[in-house]
Parts: sequence; C-alpha cells; structure tokens
Amino acid sequence: MIIEHIAIWTKDLEKLKNYYSKYFHGTVNDKYRNHKNGFESYFLTFESGARLELMKMSTVPENKNDTVTQQHLGIIHFAFGVDTKEEVDSKANELKAAGFQILSGPRTTGDGYYEFETLDPDNNRVEVTSLN
Repeated sequence: MIIEHIAIWTKDLEKLKNYYSKYFHGTVNDKYRNHKNGFESYFLTFESGARLELMKMSTVPENKNDTVTQQHLGIIHFAFGVDTKEEVDSKANELKAAGFQILSGPRTTGDGYYEFETLDPDNNRVEVTSLN
C-alpha cells in the first residue's frame, strides 16, 4: 500500500502551487473548478508518484493554531526524501536564500536521518530528509 496523496487547504492556491512546483519539482495538472460550491484544486505529482492536492474554497475557516512555534495533535509535517546529505544542504540553502524560514537543521536526528524543517508559504511544516 502507498500514500496516494495528501491534501492541503489554502487561501492562495496559485502561491502554494508555484512553491511546490518550483522548489520540489511537482508536475501540476490543470486546475479543477466546481463553480457550484466555489471549490478549486490542483494536483501536483512528484517523481516518486506521490501526489499533493492543493485546495481552495472560501467557506473553509482559517487555522487558529500557531503552526510556526507550536506543535498540535494531528498531521504536523510531511517530508520529501532525497538521496544525499548534500542534496539536503542544497535545498536548505536554496529555500533560505529565497526567504523561507528554516526551523531546524540541517542536522542528523537520533533515528539517523539528515534533515531540515522549513515552512511553506502557508506555514505548513515541510521536511527534507536523507538516510545517506
């Protein structure tokens, strides 16, 4: 069994789509629109086959949790895997140079991953990891 896709609600669909396609090389499908309920979405497909669904609908309320400095029950991050520590470092440097906050790392964790954690434009936590 595989994880087929993960979905994220957003207020700025284009901004989030551009972030994941530019920095994580997601291939974007055509925008889906349901005019009846105001729903819009994109699917981005990554090299591994995993997909990310980005969704927008004006009736979805803002998340009131502090997602930057606090942890909460539920899904807290998702991770992109790369082959080497050098790729982790390169992606951290690229995102930092583009003005994105690096929350932690790059570092080796207790379970043997080399990783860093960052925030996407909506302050969702994203990790980039390697076991090599």
